[in-house]
Amino acid sequence: MRNVRVILWGLGAMGGGKGKVLLNRPGVEIVGAIRSNPKKAGVDLGEALGTGKKTGVTVTANPADVIGKVEADIVLHSTASCVKEVYDQLEDCMKAKLDVISIAEEMAYPWAGSPELSGKIDQSAKKHGVTVLGTGINPGFVLDTLIISLTGVCTKVTKVRAARINDLSPFGPTVMRTQGVGTTPEGFKAGLQDGSVVGHIGFPESMMLIAKALGWKLDEVKQSREPIISKTHRETPHVKVEPGMVAGCRHIGRGFANGKEVITLEHPQQIRPEAEGVETGDYIWIEGEPNINLSIRPEIPGGIGTIAIAVNMIPSVLNAAPGLVTMNDLPVPRAWMCDLRELVERE
Repeated sequence: MRNVRVILWGLGAMGGGKGKVLLNRPGVEIVGAIRSNPKKAGVDLGEALGTGKKTGVTVTANPADVIGKVEADIVLHSTASCVKEVYDQLEDCMKAKLDVISIAEEMAYPWAGSPELSGKIDQSAKKHGVTVLGTGINPGFVLDTLIISLTGVCTKVTKVRAARINDLSPFGPTVMRTQGVGTTPEGFKAGLQDGSVVGHIGFPESMMLIAKALGWKLDEVKQSREPIISKTHRETPHVKVEPGMVAGCRHIGRGFANGKEVITLEHPQQIRPEAEGVETGDYIWIEGEPNINLSIRPEIPGGIGTIAIAVNMIPSVLNAAPGLVTMNDLPVPRAWMCDLRELVERE
């Protein structure tokens, strides 16, 4: 029985992290690697990942060198956040009859913001006999899939509220800019207006995923973004924040059904939260029969969590029926420690 053959599209922190995990798993063979920066292409994948081991796979900046040219089963896709940004890349994979797991945030439930493109992806996936999944730590797990799983022990659910309170300190300058970290309150407001400050990407997707699972029909989704103003000096390798400056973004999403707020998702993100006594964590409160409260402290690490869930969903995607699917449509996510070939159904 042959190994499961994987292509890595995107070799940043997330894509590269998936590669490192897969290099140490039995039953898997990485057969292609694509990165956007031509200056970092042309090297062995092992060198690109910093493992010091030769893999025999040369990193390319040209997707056409790999997609449709190299025999493979699935693509682990890690390039951008929005459906419209990744649509053409996904289409190339589907035409090459490759399953796809993407960590583009909007792909967790792409119908929320891009119903027309979602329909095209679903149609193309079915035409070419492949499966496409969007997932990640959030959206994809903490503020949607985990919530949905917890409702499985309820006879009634009337309201869902959840919060992911995390530390932005490990992230680089791009994330700092999109969260408004290091700006003034006035600069934060201007960033919201010109689109440079976006906060969290994925609240509509998570809320729609939850609603569909519970059989709710949301008639309105509202979002608010407010600056978290620091009262003390905070610093990371990429940014310095003085008292009165913005240390992060408090982003809240609200979903309404029949005029009532039934889903509330909160995601306050800031650097060095401990500087002002803020503890990180993931929290879920479900109102129903029974009420359920879940606390995870500190928060599930975003980086390794995203890497892990993308890798761990490989067998479920390979075994799934063709089409565009969500985490709602597949078995409960779980880690696999065995030879991957043992988990894949082959004809």
